[in-house]
Amino acid sequence: MCDIIKVNTSDLKQAAKTLRAGDKILLSGTIYTARDAAHKRFDKLLDEGEELPFDLKTAVIYYAGPTPAPEGMAVGACGPTTSGRMDKFAPRLLDLGLSGMIGKGERSAEVREAVKRNKAIYLCATGGAGALASNCIKSCEVIAFDELGCESVKKMYIEDFPLVVANDSFGNDLFEMGRRQFERA
Repeated sequence: MCDIIKVNTSDLKQAAKTLRAGDKILLSGTIYTARDAAHKRFDKLLDEGEELPFDLKTAVIYYAGPTPAPEGMAVGACGPTTSGRMDKFAPRLLDLGLSGMIGKGERSAEVREAVKRNKAIYLCATGGAGALASNCIKSCEVIAFDELGCESVKKMYIEDFPLVVANDSFGNDLFEMGRRQFERA
């Protein structure tokens, strides 16, 4: 049985120096949601020399668009969206200091190289378990692009959010590792 590592988002950049693809972690701290529409706006803001709605240094972006919160909850279902749709934006954000990303699915070679180059990390959440993931979200506030609805940028505080390291800062890729293991079987 492998150990589960507890990490705070404020320490993720440091932790990325030792975490390896396949490690299971429980992440706590501040994260920001952003999906396709928000990433397009980030790109435009950066092209125009404007600031993003949050400081990228040590930030973690969760590729998710939570549903409205039922009474007593911070959000409704909040599962990951397919990360590959953000691949054309991710290297730029990583080069500007983004610590990590949370989503589901494989990343492009360019994103994996940017993760390695910037000593960052890509974490996978369990797809199809958005209602369970919402139990780890303790607060949620819209901080930008409110008109985008569920795709607005939100600042969230999470506690013990279960994740798996998919791409580590050493260039390892959990998806490639899994294919190799399957081919040997």
